[in-house]
Amino acid sequence: MATEALQQAQAEKLTLLVAENKAGYFGVHLNNPGHPKTYRAQVRRGGRMVYLGTFATAEEAALCVARTPEGRAAAERAAAAAPLTSEKARQQAQAEKLTLLVAENSTGYFGVKLIPSLSKPYQAQVWRGGKDVYLGGFATAEEAALCVARTPEGQAAAAKRTAAAAPLTSEEARLQAQAEKVTLLVAENTTGYFGVCLGRPGLSKPYQAQVSRGGRKVYLGMFATAEEAALCVARTPEGRTAAAERAAAPTPLTSEEARQQAQAEKLTLLVAENKTGYFGVKLNKPGKPKPYQARVSRSGKKVSLGMFATAEEAALCIARTPEGQAAAGRAVAAEGQGAPSAVPSGASLKEEGTVPPMPPGAFVKDEGVFPPMPPDAFVKFEVVVKEEEDSIDGRPKRQRAK
Repeated sequence: MATEALQQAQAEKLTLLVAENKAGYFGVHLNNPGHPKTYRAQVRRGGRMVYLGTFATAEEAALCVARTPEGRAAAERAAAAAPLTSEKARQQAQAEKLTLLVAENSTGYFGVKLIPSLSKPYQAQVWRGGKDVYLGGFATAEEAALCVARTPEGQAAAAKRTAAAAPLTSEEARLQAQAEKVTLLVAENTTGYFGVCLGRPGLSKPYQAQVSRGGRKVYLGMFATAEEAALCVARTPEGRTAAAERAAAPTPLTSEEARQQAQAEKLTLLVAENKTGYFGVKLNKPGKPKPYQARVSRSGKKVSLGMFATAEEAALCIARTPEGQAAAGRAVAAEGQGAPSAVPSGASLKEEGTVPPMPPGAFVKDEGVFPPMPPDAFVKFEVVVKEEEDSIDGRPKRQRAK
């Protein structure tokens, strides 16, 4: 039956169009495997699929399709569109004044997808009406890109890319920011800029710009340099707001300025036995401009208050909070009563120039003065030999002290 169908097609000068589907022919589908007539013939007519019948062989079904106006039209299009080599596709694009849009994907072209298992492995597709629309399979990526370039979507994408400014160098982006009076906000991340992340290392445009808008991350685009991406962020309302907030923030205080400010506000910088020396202050990012983090425990959770240049400035931030003032009050009250401090573990009261009240049993050690001793205590005298270089012959003169 298959041979007879092929011979009949030749006699009628028809083409049984091959296709990359299970049946192997255009308009033919394998419908009921195992049944006497498993191949269904159908064509698209007036926007709808029209059923033509079922057949014992795929060739017989393809012959039915080839006899239809739709089958003949498809055969004519296939005959007219011989596969183009990569070079011929480029030349044709130039002749038609079209742009084969390059893209950072496996095929190298916008709208072209590679499916290696097919005889025509390059598929052309565009986004239309909210859906991916398949345009056809092609032997070369360039021919598929040419097909995309001929569509309204391809031409719109080419126009958009042409209208886009050429990539800016780092220096050009900085100069442009100065000209527009916008701020490229620095940040402590891998790129060095607020709103910029290294999204695709190794590609021509590896830096991604994004902002948080309405509680969601909004993608702004990919850029060749971190500075160009930062410029994109700086132009957004979010970027301008962040810059204004940063400009309004007070300049960092030195350690001495923070202590003086604490005295002026009558606040206590509580010391603690940790790496920073202050209660509520953590050395979070060593080597960064603002390595000290201030945080308090609030409603059972750790609350970050910010990053600071010095431990004292972070401690001042803590001291201004209700939690910091409460801790300082507990410290003063506890030491005033001679009881163990109510300050969190490891904290103590530090106030320059004053000596806090001492608990029972404590004493002030002063050279040459001995505190009162219990009845069973005794004094141990040690002999200390000091050497002084004041003898006439240069040899040390030995002194004895008790």
